[in-house]
Amino acid sequence: MRIGAIFPQTEIGNDPADIRGWARSVEELGYTHAMAFDHVLGAGVDTRPGWRGYTSETPFHEVFVLFGYLAAVTTSLELMTGVLVLPQRQTALVAKQAAEVDVLSGGRLRLGVGIGWNPVEYEALNEEFAGRGARSAEQVEVLQRLWASDKVTFAGKWHRIDNAGINPRPAAGRIPVWFGGHAEQVLRRAGVLGDGWLPHRPPDATAAEMVERVRGYAAAAGRDPSELGFEPRLTLSEVPEREWASYVGRWIALGATHLSVNTMGLGLRSADDHVSVLRDVMKVLG
Repeated sequence: MRIGAIFPQTEIGNDPADIRGWARSVEELGYTHAMAFDHVLGAGVDTRPGWRGYTSETPFHEVFVLFGYLAAVTTSLELMTGVLVLPQRQTALVAKQAAEVDVLSGGRLRLGVGIGWNPVEYEALNEEFAGRGARSAEQVEVLQRLWASDKVTFAGKWHRIDNAGINPRPAAGRIPVWFGGHAEQVLRRAGVLGDGWLPHRPPDATAAEMVERVRGYAAAAGRDPSELGFEPRLTLSEVPEREWASYVGRWIALGATHLSVNTMGLGLRSADDHVSVLRDVMKVLG
């Protein structure tokens, strides 16, 4: 199993030295990848009584700019979005930005995508909140074509490209795309279109059933289910230390190929504190 660390978006602050130090420490500790969440705008709660979730007070580093920086200060750490809210972004621009990160990092980008939950962001970015799931499936098809070919002609429900392409493109002609979310449509997309699925739940019977459904969708589409990856999270604020090894072991038994460790929510005060906890986790899981 490949074990990664979740970038502590909301707690690390804005000092480039802290961000650089965290990334280099994660790499030195033996973590294989860094996962970052994505939000562009946060809602102001003064006009939204009862709002739940991230707000305008919650800090988020923009993932592609962040990864450009991390690509320059690390050498082997895979960079992974978990997840990029794809339907609120222009598809061709995502293709271009992702390809650029992949090129400048030496092929270290893995793109986790999802549809998000925040209509405030969609409105501000001039994208439709309704129908975002179906739109994301077409977006992935467009992304894959733009990465694979120097010129693309495409006519879909939401996209039209007339003999155009991005340059540079990923050296491999592709970037792995993983799907996040738990709706049945997401499981289907992961099996039919994706390289993997990002479950955000404990390793229970429901999780086992969902993994099998993803594999079933892959098989029905003529794909090899054994080539799909599965990456759950170990959120330390929710799982006691005495259960870390068991939690991971049960996910391995369900077929997990990757796992990301989330240190946010523990009341840590600095980037060094997050690194210290990740060091302790690696002693248990490494």
